[in-house]
Amino acid sequence: MSKKSDDFSMADAMRLAQNPASKQLFDRLQAQDGAAFRQAMNLAAAGDYEQVKKTLSVLLQDPQTQALLRQLGGN
Repeated sequence: MSKKSDDFSMADAMRLAQNPASKQLFDRLQAQDGAAFRQAMNLAAAGDYEQVKKTLSVLLQDPQTQALLRQLGGN
């Protein structure tokens, strides 16, 4: 299991959660495959970011999802 990031604070998480593009991204991922999205959120909470990547890899290939990630600075 990967170590949790010490560089990502609760304030960072709150800013991300309040971003309209983040809300759209979360809604989109949940609509595509809610079970995979929930599993990824549980894995992220546990700090297993490598497994999060694997769980969401197919969902993140969607062009509209990619556009939202670019808005967030993720790509």
